[in-house]
This record gives sequence, C-alpha cells and structure tokens, in this order.
Amino acid sequence: MAKFYVTTPIYYVNDVPHIGHAYTTVAADILARFNRLLGKEVFFLTGTDEHGQKVQKAASERGLTPREYADRMVENFRGLWKRLNISNDAFIRTTDGEHVRVVQEVLQTLYDRGEIVKRPYRGWYCVPDERFWTGKEIVDGNCPECGRPVEELEEENYFFLMSRYRERLIRHIEDNPGYILPETRRNEVMGFLTSRELGDLCISRPRKRLSWGIPLPFDEDYVTYVWFDALLNYYSATRYLAPPSGRGWWPAEHHIVGKDILTTHAVYWSTMLMALGMELPGNIFAHGWCTVEGRKMSKSLGNVVDPLEVIDRYGVDAFRYFLFREVPFGLDGDFSADALVARINSDLANDLGNLVSRSVTMTRRYFGGEVPEPTGVEAEAKGLAEGLLERVRRRMERLAFQKALEEIWTLVAYLNKYIDTNQPWALSRDPSKRDRLGTVIYTVLEGVRFLAVHLRPFMPGSSEEICRQLGLDGPVEDLAGLRWGGLKPGTRLPKPRPLFPRIKPGEPPAGGEGPEGRSLIGIDDFAKLELRVGRVSRAERIKGSDKLLRLEVDLGETRQIVAGIGRAYEPEDLVGKRVVVVANLRPARLMGVESRGMLLAAGEGDELSLITPEREVGEGTRVR
Repeated sequence: MAKFYVTTPIYYVNDVPHIGHAYTTVAADILARFNRLLGKEVFFLTGTDEHGQKVQKAASERGLTPREYADRMVENFRGLWKRLNISNDAFIRTTDGEHVRVVQEVLQTLYDRGEIVKRPYRGWYCVPDERFWTGKEIVDGNCPECGRPVEELEEENYFFLMSRYRERLIRHIEDNPGYILPETRRNEVMGFLTSRELGDLCISRPRKRLSWGIPLPFDEDYVTYVWFDALLNYYSATRYLAPPSGRGWWPAEHHIVGKDILTTHAVYWSTMLMALGMELPGNIFAHGWCTVEGRKMSKSLGNVVDPLEVIDRYGVDAFRYFLFREVPFGLDGDFSADALVARINSDLANDLGNLVSRSVTMTRRYFGGEVPEPTGVEAEAKGLAEGLLERVRRRMERLAFQKALEEIWTLVAYLNKYIDTNQPWALSRDPSKRDRLGTVIYTVLEGVRFLAVHLRPFMPGSSEEICRQLGLDGPVEDLAGLRWGGLKPGTRLPKPRPLFPRIKPGEPPAGGEGPEGRSLIGIDDFAKLELRVGRVSRAERIKGSDKLLRLEVDLGETRQIVAGIGRAYEPEDLVGKRVVVVANLRPARLMGVESRGMLLAAGEGDELSLITPEREVGEGTRVR
C-alpha cells in the first residue's frame, strides 16, 4: 500500500491558537483525508513546541513549572483541532521523553561526525524569537523578524556547520523544482542562498541563561536551541508515534508551513538532514498569511480572529470551505465576515445546499422517498462525474485547493442546470414520461453522491450529512473505487434538512427572527448560559488601555476577568462590589491578559452601569 506522510509545524505552546494556525492545520487535514480516500496509508502529524525562554518566563510569572504551564496551554490546540474536525493520526509534544531521546541521539551523531563544534560567539539576541542576528541583519537596533529590541551577547556556544551544505542545497532545489512551493517561495530561498554566504547555526544555549530545554548529550552545561529541537519532531515522530509500516515513514511527502518559518525549514532542516545522510522531504509548502480586511493580524490592532468564535457563529464546514475557496493556497488570504457570509449564501446555500434539498425533496414527492430505477444512463453526467477524480487529483498534487473546489463545483453547477433543463416537475404531470422522470431523478441523486465523496476532505461533516440524506448508512467509499451506478434503486431517503441555511448580512446564522427583526433563541439556548453572582476583591487598570480593567472576582473561586468598563468606573470604586458574571464563557486574552468570564452591564458606549443583585446573596449564587 502506498504511504503518505504530511505534517503541520509544531505550534509554539505559548501562543493562543488563531486563524493562521487553523489555516495551516486544515490544509494538512484536507491532504490527509484526500489521500486516505485514494486508498493510501496516511500518517498526519501535528503538535506543540514546548521548550525555550518564552515558556520558561511565562511559567515563572504564573508560579508554575515549565512542564505544568505547557500541560495547560497544549489543551488550547487539542481543543481547537477537535472542533475543526482535524483527523491527525498523532500529536507530538517536544517534551515527550521519546522525542527528547531522539534529539539527543541525533546531536551525538552529528557531534561524533564533526558536524558540531564549540566556539565563542558575539551577536545580537532577540529574546522573543530566541534567535541570534548579526550586526548587518538588525534594523535600527531591532530584530528584523519581529521588530522588537535585541541585546548584544557574547558567550561560548555549539554550532552546527551548516555552511558546508550551501552548494549542495542550491543544487537540490535546482534539480527538484517542486521541493519548495509555491514558486515565489522557492525564489526567495534561492535568493537567500545565492546572495550571501551561509553561516553556521548556533544550536545551543548555556543552561545558566536558559534551563528549559533538552540538554546536549555531550555537554550538560548547555541545552538545545529550540529550533533544532523542534525541527527534529518530523523525524522523531516516525520513530514512536507512527503506525507500523513495512516501508517506513520517512521522508514526509509534505511539510505545510507558514511563509514566516520558510527559512528555518528550507535551509536549517534541509542541511540538518543532509548532514545526517537522510532523505529530504518531498515538498515544503509555505503558504501566505491570513489578513483581516487587508491588514495583517496583530494583537496591538485588536484584529486577531478566534477560529472558535467563527465556528460557533457560522459552522465548521463553512469555515473550512471559505478558507480554501476564497484565495489560492500560497498567497496571503483575507478574512472578513462579509466575504464568508457571501460564500455561504452563494456557494453553499444556493448552489450545493439547494441542489441536495431539491433532489431529495423531488424523490420524496414523485417516488415516495425511494430512489427510482433509471431506464438508461445519462452519458454526459456520468462522464463528468467519473472524470472528476482525475481533475481534482491534478489540482491536489500541487496543493491547489481553490482549483480543486472549482472542479467540484463544475459538477454542482451541471446538476443544477440539468434539473432546470429537464424540469422534473413538468415530467411528473405526464404519466407517459414516468420512466424519463425516474432517470432524471436518479441521475441527480447519483451526481450528488459523487459530490459527497469528493467534498469529504474539505467538509467532512457536510459530506456525512449528504450521505445520510441519500439513505447511505456506511462510511464514504474510497475515491479510487467510485463508479457510476453505486446508489441502489429502492433506497429510502429521509426527510431533508437544510445543509447551509442562508444568512442575512449582519445577523447570526440561526435562530429565526422576532417581531422587530431581532434574532430569537430558544429556552435551551438560554439555559446554556451560566450566570453567577460574584464580588470584586481586586481591581486595577491594564497598562496601555484606558478602557480595560483587570478584576479578581470571588465566585466561590477566584476568577480573573478583564472588563471594558474603565471609562465608567475607577478601580477602587469596584472593590467589594457585587456583580453578575457569565461564568462559562470560553477564556480569552485581551492585551495579553487572560479573562475567564464577562461582567453584565447596561448602557451604551462609555455610559455603563453594572448589573448587581437587589438583595445580598452569596458569592457563586446562580442567576435564574
């Protein structure tokens, strides 16, 4: 059986997952699901990068060990992948004991071969990026990557002799045009390699300065540079997390990364593998950034998109579809709620959803809900459907997800036009055309079945729902075995339900409307809110904001809550005050401060009044 190994980057555990993390991971998930449908044995790896100075510092500030802090933070990523319906086969953590052993084994091998040497070093160090820069590389005293101040350090460290492999790497990229994609990224790497000398890579940090890392096996006074440790996850996972495979799992077919970490993968990782005498991956694909209404996401701009909020509002499959239909994979992609709603209403509700609803509804109306027996085969529909796989496969091989979806939508458009051209409602009024009606309805239903299978990598939940509406109980079959005529006549279809209800701009996608156009919710929705009475025990302003206050609220347990009431209340006026808190709100970070709840207040703009209980009630009392 052919194998397919795909990876995401391992995400820095200090980060809060955002739409960029989701973009990369869903891309890898689409590839993994598609190749499983082709009948391949798939290994899909993702995980977290948990060593380094930032983790050590954050843990210390919270009175935790780095491992305790990492154990808490890693759940942010596990939870998001579950909500996004990510089908990863393994989740690696760089704190795994097995990973640590592989890293030390590799370090010892390179050291024994003379690929690692110790020497004094003086350079400019960026603490947030945990990276050294030369004087020529820094910009106005700041890190060229993140723009924050650097500090000059002089110390002895260990270096991987990366410079030895410059010419060999250039030749490999020239001989393998698909090694780095898209082409613009390959050109960037070639420009980097050909316009300057390639230096050696500092791969250690003194333990007296940084203790949270993997100790060097040949010098306990040093730990491994976090990037050297992190990149090895792609190999170490094949040693202890991958399912048994007669062919072995290395090398990976695809490393999916963001363009901001292209150099570390295309240069550092490639030369490390060359020094180890190992095969290089088949492809490193560096996609663009997710922008928001044309601007790069930034905490300071307050435009970081929480994928969980988007999923809650619009649904996971609509979100997955939008990410890869709107912009070619590889370019920067802009996210806006208006564009997402437009895609939902046009592509998903009008085109796909309406097609499924029409086909099932007509089957129930004209044939009592049973798939009719066709009297012939519509050659054009059959050819288009059976030829879809090869067209989609060509697109997927180049990670052209947008083009693959366009190919699938040619069948969506064809089937909708086929219905309009053949007019089943007119055929149903003529008893002599009963056989023709059966062929038309069968053709549409069978075309929809082909769509369900091809859409599974992109929208797995919707694919399953389409199969359910077609009366198919089993799992979606392999693409390789998909043949026209697989939908059995006589199959009973259930009552259809909307796949993608239309959304009115500016309104939430579900709930209906009240008499004044307001969105209504049911009692079950209201019951999901957990409102409790609390007492403010401490309040202070958040530096850099005249609106946000950091509160400690006693709800029977102490909660930290960030509230935007700083223009209506002074911190000292709040201490001792009883408030009503949404206690089961998902944690969020505002200006870098975690908030675990929300206060209820009335008013507009800065004229706010906190909601308080009329009578004295205990901390933690439920509001009903």
